[in-house]
Amino acid sequence: MTILRRLLDGLYTACGVLAALFLVALLVIIVLQMLARWTGVTFPGATSYAGYCMAASSFLAFASALNRGAHIRVGLLLTAVGRHRRWLELWCFAIGSVAAWFLARYMVNLVSWSWKLGDVSQGQDATPLWIPQSLVAFGAVVFAIALTDHLLRIVVAGDHGIEAELAGEDQPHA
Repeated sequence: MTILRRLLDGLYTACGVLAALFLVALLVIIVLQMLARWTGVTFPGATSYAGYCMAASSFLAFASALNRGAHIRVGLLLTAVGRHRRWLELWCFAIGSVAAWFLARYMVNLVSWSWKLGDVSQGQDATPLWIPQSLVAFGAVVFAIALTDHLLRIVVAGDHGIEAELAGEDQPHA
């Protein structure tokens, strides 16, 4: 089990690193687009590429953010339910897992259809849409895996295993 745990945590971290790289790429594209405007040079598809980077960054970061406790959680409600907290967390992770797998399934279908139809962006760059959609679909699948992973950890171990609660709900108050 520890090998699987290390693999999953490594996958979540790798997706977080990829998300950060796409944020850097987004910054570079925006700066290049600004330079192109100032010099009168055209940069076809810059807006589309920036959007692709933002979408990829967002979806790739979901699993890493969940694993590190960076998602918004309702800490006050979880604290208020007291001994029923585990059941509420089970319910939340179950609903989240189902919704994430639903999203992942449709994102993978979207990539498949874009590939089959040869769908390209409407801009001058005519980028095959399956390329940026693949990154979003991969992020959605990894996020669904992460939610299911934490759900199973609650069922088996009694704890979701999220590293740090940012809201400080599990920390003693001074």
